[in-house]
Amino acid sequence: MSNFTLACEAVQRRYTAAMNLTDMHFMSRAIELARLAEAQGEVPVGAVLVKDNQIIAEGWNQPISTSDPTAHAEVLAMRAAAQVLKNYRLLDATLYVTLEPCAMCAGAMVHARIKRLVYAAADPRAGAAGTIFNILQHTALNHRVEVTGGVLESNCAGLLRDFFRTRRGK
Repeated sequence: MSNFTLACEAVQRRYTAAMNLTDMHFMSRAIELARLAEAQGEVPVGAVLVKDNQIIAEGWNQPISTSDPTAHAEVLAMRAAAQVLKNYRLLDATLYVTLEPCAMCAGAMVHARIKRLVYAAADPRAGAAGTIFNILQHTALNHRVEVTGGVLESNCAGLLRDFFRTRRGK
């Protein structure tokens, strides 16, 4: 078994032991946003930022339509939340996202002081929440983000798999 497979199984075991209806509720909304991204020809990734059990902001992938390489779902949700809260620090907030964040998004989460990340599908090519890198809990940084992976994982992994299969024409 590969290290990646073992890591994914460990994340899934930890999450299954602590399955949470609140996490599933907010992840379901992130999946709806991922479908919106897909309908716009974008990679289907959605994000929901929650504070005090309320959705503060949402985002979905838009780098193609906006010609902006930073227009990832997570970044757009954090930008919108910062405007709502009138603060670039997103203290005590949880970010729900359908795909494990990349290094750019993970770095932005650390700078924003996100308290917790909940993601669905691991990203074996660019995951920066523990799969390839672990930026969110790196000891050299001055903030660490609590990470929960595997929430509604099969739904999101299937959505991504189908999207790329269609894009490749297979």
